[in-house]
Amino acid sequence: MGFLMPYSLITVFLGLIGIMSAYALYLKVKSSPEGEGRVKEIGDEIHLGAMVFMSAEYKRLAIFCLICILALYFSLGWQTAASFLLGALCSGIAGFIGMYAATKANVRTAVAAKEKGAAEALNIAFFGGSVMGLTVAAMGLFGIGILFYYFAGNSETIHAIEGFAMGASSVALFSRVGGGIFTKSADVGADLVGKVEAGIPEDDPRNPAVIADNVGDNVGDVAGMGSDIFESYCGSMIACIALAASMTSITITNLGGNQSMLQFMPLALASLGLICSLLGIITVKIFSSKSPETALRYGTIGSAVIFVLTSYFLINFMGVSLGVWIAVLVGSVGGIVVGLVTEYYTGGRPVRKIAKDGETGPATVMISGLATGMQSVAIPVLTIVFIIFISNIYAGLYGVGIAAVGMLSTVGITMAIDAYGPVADNAGGIAEMSEMGKETREITDSLDEVGNTTAAIGKGFAISAAALAALALISAYIEKISSSDPSFVLAINDPLVLCGMFLGGIFPFLVSSMTMTAVGDAAFDMIKEVRRQFKEIPGLLEGKAKPDTARCVDIATRAALRKMIGPGTLAVLSPVIIGSLLGPKALGGMLGGALICCVMMALMMSNAGGAWDNAKKFVEKGNFGGKGSDVHKAAVVGDTVGDPLKDTSGPSMNILINVMAIVSLVIAPLLI
Repeated sequence: MGFLMPYSLITVFLGLIGIMSAYALYLKVKSSPEGEGRVKEIGDEIHLGAMVFMSAEYKRLAIFCLICILALYFSLGWQTAASFLLGALCSGIAGFIGMYAATKANVRTAVAAKEKGAAEALNIAFFGGSVMGLTVAAMGLFGIGILFYYFAGNSETIHAIEGFAMGASSVALFSRVGGGIFTKSADVGADLVGKVEAGIPEDDPRNPAVIADNVGDNVGDVAGMGSDIFESYCGSMIACIALAASMTSITITNLGGNQSMLQFMPLALASLGLICSLLGIITVKIFSSKSPETALRYGTIGSAVIFVLTSYFLINFMGVSLGVWIAVLVGSVGGIVVGLVTEYYTGGRPVRKIAKDGETGPATVMISGLATGMQSVAIPVLTIVFIIFISNIYAGLYGVGIAAVGMLSTVGITMAIDAYGPVADNAGGIAEMSEMGKETREITDSLDEVGNTTAAIGKGFAISAAALAALALISAYIEKISSSDPSFVLAINDPLVLCGMFLGGIFPFLVSSMTMTAVGDAAFDMIKEVRRQFKEIPGLLEGKAKPDTARCVDIATRAALRKMIGPGTLAVLSPVIIGSLLGPKALGGMLGGALICCVMMALMMSNAGGAWDNAKKFVEKGNFGGKGSDVHKAAVVGDTVGDPLKDTSGPSMNILINVMAIVSLVIAPLLI
């Protein structure tokens, strides 16, 4: 293994290059004008609100992480505890930096749209999102590269790297759930009282919940989504390392005969993916003078194509079986397919049907949206099945993990385009609140429309990536148990396994219920507060007085911090409790049941919510009566129900299954 040490240092070096590239893009964003007067004031309010929430959230996270570190130290040793700490730090830093940059980019995007036009506004919004994307990829490579350098030379310590994924997953779960509760409680409150009751436009400065809504876009869809992708990205790499470390001599021979190279392979592919992501970001810049959709699509697909082609030569160079490259190929192509299917269900003909069904009221909007969400599950799941089947044929269970790595290797550009959406959305809100004019709002709306599509695609991509990463982690768990107990088999006719499967199916429903209830309770408080301000602040609805936006931000913050504890604790403790009480077979069954239910529910909820959201926007463009019509009111109801589905409960499924899988893998030695 010693000859691989210089290669692992190259991975660390590339991680540093990625961080420096992200910083250069941030400086580019910051050099753009941030406006004056009301524009700057609104931008500062959003930035400050996001920073206050992140600071409070991370203080609570620090307490949870300290408890986990102590537990790992006394049960599995200092190496696993140190890995957990590094994983939590890398995930937290990536989320914080990405959100900090996004909240600086949104106001500058609005100003650029007013002063310089669509192309410059696209560049700033995209560069703001690219800081998040590059930081996610770079921090993952940097952290795992360091651990690989120190631990990979010893078969006893290499499994300590698994603690890194557990740390990243723990931070991701709390960030995603907490951010989702924050953003949707504000969004629901702003829409129901502002649009439906008061009849004022979206992002109207008179609405006290609008600033909280914009803050929520950043903490939920930038920091939360970044942590979500980060943990799948790191989890897939670490699962491959764990699988390679547990391989039999026959499997090693079939895959090229070099166990050391197989362990290093995921890091090598991720390093190549970072380079391809940088090329994709440059591509978007080159084509920014064209339509935003064209530029972003060229960047995404272009970087994926370059990655697949160059990975062929990398795998050849490392002397590994070409079956590994086929796994990379199907993983990359599968990710694109899931993204395109998601785009269709959240932006194509089904959306127009939902909008038309609003002619007969909210009930038919709800029925149509639920049907769309359920139907949208089929093709993505078939795609995941295809990826698993083909990659397993050519590279075994290791190939399934590599397929996930292949799907996630260009995470730098994928996450950049996903984070671009909230920046563009915030820019539109700032333009509306500061009364920049119709032409500016048209530019920001065009950017936001593309951002809605990229966000929906990003959610589909995140779900499929999380499914493959979780399956790889579960496979690594099975291999680790089997290495000590050759008789260990997860047979469906084993009562313990079957009990575990049913137990696993409970958790997605419980967590979904907890997160939706949290949004509903927080939205209830938000609605009461907005109504109170409209009633008690003289001249507010006439535009002669300012709303108390800080009060709404505080309501969302307190709700998110209070309600995120339950789902997070449930996800971390359930594998420990089931594994300790019922044993490793029941725990393996629980992971299988949770995986299937999580994937299905995540796809259904995310796509139904996205379809409802875009159906509302389709009506707001003037279709079926436009804004203020009965159809619009029906569509707003659908969007309001869909908000917590697509931005809170749905995304929490990705992290739930990965947290349960990585915790199971880490505690496996204690169950043997």
